[in-house]
Formats: sequence, structure tokens, C-alpha cells
Amino acid sequence: MNLLGIDTSTPASAACLLRADGEAFEVVPDVAELTAPPGHARELMPRIATVLDRAGVRATELEAIAVGTGPGGFTGLRIGIATARGLASAAGAGLVPVSSLDALAAGIDAAVRVPLIDARRGELFGAILSAGESHGEPFVAPPETVAERAAAAGSSGLAAGDGSLRFRGLLEAAGVKVADEGSSAHVVRALNVCRLADGARPVAPEAVLPNYIRAPDARPHS
Repeated sequence: MNLLGIDTSTPASAACLLRADGEAFEVVPDVAELTAPPGHARELMPRIATVLDRAGVRATELEAIAVGTGPGGFTGLRIGIATARGLASAAGAGLVPVSSLDALAAGIDAAVRVPLIDARRGELFGAILSAGESHGEPFVAPPETVAERAAAAGSSGLAAGDGSLRFRGLLEAAGVKVADEGSSAHVVRALNVCRLADGARPVAPEAVLPNYIRAPDARPHS
């Protein structure tokens, strides 16, 4: 099955094509993109085109599309999900929603994984996953609360994501380990979006919605 995965939950745009033969073609965002202004509108489609071209797969040959549904930035999630819906409709492909926090956690190599996405407003979107868990219960909380939860999970925990970069000092002061500054563990990789979606049952496009957890900062005008 030709499976396209994308994620726009952070300021970075990630894309991956998991080809029917099992080979993956991925654009992994640079960690520096996490602290830059979001560029989804200009970056996402070219990156999708890049992975399709590298794989030698046409958009019409896609059989499933997986998209990170957040939590994350309001505008980024809307762009990612709208793009996934459009591509799925054009290709007649199935659409699979994936938690962006779970995809971020999949790239953290630790017994206890603490994926953290910057929620703005001085808060973090996060989850805490123990060994063997592939899905975490998402929450939104101030960094001080997150640090307490992560520290309570034990010394084997490791935090990563743009949220952990922003609040590194506070987290480390509380005894929480944070992945190295340039580590790709901080990026939500589209390959992990694909892997989490592989074998999952597709849903109706209208059923794929952003998971904001809380009310978004911006709202569309009526």
C-alpha cells in the first residue's frame, strides 16, 4: 500500500511516503524550523511533491493518507488536514488520523517518553508514555505542572519536542531530562505518522478533525 503521511502540528512541515514495497521516502524538518515562523502554506505541498517524486509514485496512486491531528497550532493543523482531505478525495484514498503527540513520542528513545508541543499562552501540550505504550493520553498544562508530572514518572524519562526546547531550563531544573538541542527527536516525523497509521482503518474525511484539546487562539470568521 502506498501511504502518505504528513504533520503540521508544530511550525515545521513533515512529509513521508511509505511505498507499497516498504521503502520510506521522507523529508525530515530541520530542528531550527521549530523556532521559526510557521511556513506550512509554502512548504507542505513542495515536500509532499518531493517524497512522491523520490518514490516514483503519482498522487493518484496513493491508497491511504495519514495526517497528524494535533494537538498543535490552530492554523497549521487546519492546513495539514485540509491538504490531506483534498489529496484523499483526488486519489480516492483512505484517510487516517494520527495523534501528533504519539508520532512525536515514537521518535523518543527512552523507557518513559515525554512528548511536548508548545501550546502558546505559556502552556504545553503533552503526554507521558511508558515502555510498550504507543498511545498517550494528551493534556495541556503550564510547564511547571508538566515538569512535576514528568519528574514523577522517574529518572528514565526523556522529554522532546518544540515545547521542551522552549522550556528546557525549567524542565531540567525540575530534574527532567531533555533531548540534545539538535536532536531529531524534537521533530514530529512523518515516518512515524505513517507507521502509526499503517494497518489502521480509514475514516470518512469529514470525521478527521483537529484535536485542539482547548479552544483555539484564532477562530474563523463567520
